Amino acid sequence: MTTTCAHVAELGPEPVPTTPEGCQDCLADGGRWVHLRLCLGCGKVACCDSSPAKHASKHFAGEGHPIMRSFEPGETWRWCFVDNTVV
Repeated sequence: MTTTCAHVAELGPEPVPTTPEGCQDCLADGGRWVHLRLCLGCGKVACCDSSPAKHASKHFAGEGHPIMRSFEPGETWRWCFVDNTVV
């Protein structure tokens, strides 16, 4: 189920992915990921919480960008870290 939150209204055009080939941080440090997320605030590609390093959550904690979307082929859902919901 998709809900709305105030953070969706703050989104601009979808940013260009920084590393379309995979998680930016895992690529840099030789890590691995399970699924990818795209930060809709800055375009950073990061790994999900099922991945060992959980870079998407760490990006939110460090940068405060509230919404990421799935960066998996065929998936379009978005997650708001602040409201803890699919938007």
